[in-house]
Amino acid sequence: MFSFINIFRIVALFEGLSYILLLFIATPIKYLANNPQYVKLLGMPHGILFIAYIVLAFVFKKDFSWNKKQFAMVLLASIIPFGTFYIDKHFLKPAK
Repeated sequence: MFSFINIFRIVALFEGLSYILLLFIATPIKYLANNPQYVKLLGMPHGILFIAYIVLAFVFKKDFSWNKKQFAMVLLASIIPFGTFYIDKHFLKPAK
């Protein structure tokens, strides 16, 4: 079923995937093979998804009744590899 929480979950998934691809594939290729093409290719979509994730976290903060610690975890997860997957499993999925 379509809902706004599902949009947040999809953005979290794609933000996490784009971050992992950027960190573990594009960046090593940039520095080891001297080819910045993949960083350029993945950088903009990741940036847009990152901003969307942060904005949606602020939008849903009240709906999920996150306290300051939980909200900080949700925000920090966007800069930790695999963090958004943890947030989806422990904070977003139970809310369905």
